[in-house]
Amino acid sequence: MRFSSVDLLRTVALFVMVFVHFGENLSGYTVPFAGFGAPLFSLLSGLSYYLWVNGQRARGVDEETISKISVRRGFFVFCVGIAFNILVWLPEDTFNWDVLTLIGVALLLLNQVRRLPRIVPTTVAAMSILVSPVLRHLADYNSYWQNGYFDPDLNLSDVTIGFLSTGYFPIFPWITFSLVGFVTASYVFPSSQFRSKDSETTALPSVTPILGAGALLLIFSLLALVTRSQMPAALGERFFTGWTMFPPSTEYVLGTLGMALIAFATLHMLVDRNPRVPNDAAVLTIAKTFSRYSFTIYILHHIVHVWPLWIYAVYRGQETTYYWKQAMPLAASLTLAACFMAVLLFLLRWAGPDRRIGVESWMRWLCD
Repeated sequence: MRFSSVDLLRTVALFVMVFVHFGENLSGYTVPFAGFGAPLFSLLSGLSYYLWVNGQRARGVDEETISKISVRRGFFVFCVGIAFNILVWLPEDTFNWDVLTLIGVALLLLNQVRRLPRIVPTTVAAMSILVSPVLRHLADYNSYWQNGYFDPDLNLSDVTIGFLSTGYFPIFPWITFSLVGFVTASYVFPSSQFRSKDSETTALPSVTPILGAGALLLIFSLLALVTRSQMPAALGERFFTGWTMFPPSTEYVLGTLGMALIAFATLHMLVDRNPRVPNDAAVLTIAKTFSRYSFTIYILHHIVHVWPLWIYAVYRGQETTYYWKQAMPLAASLTLAACFMAVLLFLLRWAGPDRRIGVESWMRWLCD
């Protein structure tokens, strides 16, 4: 079962990441909305997993089979993430812990908590936020980012620490978004909604608590930003460090989580539960097309703008990273990002919804 709100938000996340990465990697400019794509993408991974699990149950798939498929899918995404690091970011960045490895681990964890009471994943999510600043302090986070990017030694200790707390998207606190997405979906989409005989009569819960939770998280984040200078030094320096994505500060995690919840609840109320919105509306059709191939698009958009930098630098006899962040003006890089999404939409629409293409089809073929 697909929900237009999920497709719309995933499309927004894709557009944000594409424009951010083109602008940063080609022109060295960080666009104002940088930092909002990854939290939304991660939250939707948990939300989508819940929808997928209930879709499997509605088709009569037993719990053991669902677990086996979940584990296979988790390892598949994780391994694709490692291969992505090697082939796109080059072998020296194999263990930089990108968002794909995070989502792979999230699928494995969500499979373990999916039959537990909501309080369990909610508590784990909260503890993830609380423990993350402590882990970064113990690991000496800044020592891994001396040059402005994650630069560990290739040994077991640094690889493990990067995976847990100092990489680009470490488990703590990023696992919070997937867990909250799963819990949110379990509240908004009751299991009975997926049984055809009950779907028309099921009383759907109000989304007001989700809006309220999102608003509270956002308000708390803003208050922490405003009052940080007045906090005790130990508290401010360790737990509240300002709005930063690297490292993902407490304010950043709470603020982006709140905004993601507000965005989802609002769209779910205005689109999914609005009978006046036709399912075949042009915007929804476009969003569904992008959402269906989000995994593929995430990988492909890196290849089409990063590989040319490496190849051209090698061709000119220079270091592979020579043109990094200085290849072209910002207007040109953002124009290329827009052209990439436009061409991609045309090709995906031309291929049609029934053709099995992309990384998603490989995952279904290998794992389901």
